[in-house]
Amino acid sequence: MSIPVSYGQSWQQGEWTVDTAGAQLSVTEQGNSCGQVVILVHGWPDTHHLWDGVVPDLAKSFRVVTYDTRGHGRSTSQGTVAEMRIEQLADDFLAVVDSVGADQPVHVLAHDWGSVQVWDAVCRPGAHRSIASFTSISGPSLHHMGRWMNSRLTKRNPKALWQWLTQVLSGMYTLFFMSGIVSRTFFRVFGTRYLWSLFLRIVERVDREDIHLSETLTDDMVSGLRIYRANIFRTVLFPHDRFTSVPIQLLVPTRDPAVRPASFSDIDRWTADVEIQRVRSGHWLPFKDPALVASAATAFIDKHSPKE
Repeated sequence: MSIPVSYGQSWQQGEWTVDTAGAQLSVTEQGNSCGQVVILVHGWPDTHHLWDGVVPDLAKSFRVVTYDTRGHGRSTSQGTVAEMRIEQLADDFLAVVDSVGADQPVHVLAHDWGSVQVWDAVCRPGAHRSIASFTSISGPSLHHMGRWMNSRLTKRNPKALWQWLTQVLSGMYTLFFMSGIVSRTFFRVFGTRYLWSLFLRIVERVDREDIHLSETLTDDMVSGLRIYRANIFRTVLFPHDRFTSVPIQLLVPTRDPAVRPASFSDIDRWTADVEIQRVRSGHWLPFKDPALVASAATAFIDKHSPKE
């Protein structure tokens, strides 16, 4: 692991790799060397560049750590489906936490599958000893999602059944993503930076200058499809009770086509301390409104940081 290089009195920047279960994770740190540690975790099909618009605001006050999850960007993988299980991705995240060497629990901001894997970490026994707070965007615990969907069916009233149906319809795209050679071929052909940027501009209404994509986007799209095959059926269809005492902030986009806002309606069952902020946005909120993401995360981190 390389030693971060300091610039000036409080600015710090560095890069290193973390070896974990057959993968090498590329990690970058920047920001205020005297601040609380904030780790940012991306989802599919992104890399650490998802946070390029968010980091500058956070770096004024915090030590900001970003990394490419296994099989994405500059991080390697073994190329198997099994290694993409949420439990392994959560282990990877905790390995990054350990590599930072913070003397206090870290704060986390995550999106999409990044949030899903961090949910697994914060629901583990003793998680509060290493994680001080978690701000989640568009990425539920798959166990919580499974329990919620089961509860909608058992209620057997029109509202609950409608919520179940709309979430099922919203998640139908995952069947295509799990189709193997069909989906891989599709993204090899159409998963270009130009077309993905066009999708984000038209569907998500993101300004061109706020879209930050990796040069490895097509490879990341294809590699990341393994996450769906490794987790959807075995977790959502066979969920377990998962609780956390880590303070949680949910930023819930109201126009998210993949995760319906109603799916978080039972979150109090699984969390000891949760705050929910609904945001008028689509799925890619870190691109759509990076200033809002940074502001909300900062306020929540300050609330759950040690008082001097």
